[in-house]
Amino acid sequence: MKTIRLVIKGKVQGVFFRATAKEVADGLGIKGWVRNLQDNNVEIVATAPDEQLTQLINWCKQGPPRAIVNEVIIEDAKTELVTGFRIIR
Repeated sequence: MKTIRLVIKGKVQGVFFRATAKEVADGLGIKGWVRNLQDNNVEIVATAPDEQLTQLINWCKQGPPRAIVNEVIIEDAKTELVTGFRIIR
């Protein structure tokens, strides 16, 4: 298991990015959370095996249909004890 922090930049707020990210993460069995940032980007902290994290990263590079993703920043993160995947509002 590994934990990463993603910052997704571009037109990623107001396009159902968080809700769709939750669906993708739930489908992959990823634990963690997603939230909007004040700078109009989206942040995800995710814990899962490498294969599932790679699938999440690949999805984040596209996002939902109305999103325009310009950049995905990927960092290693400290593991948080979280059950499930949630949207932080």
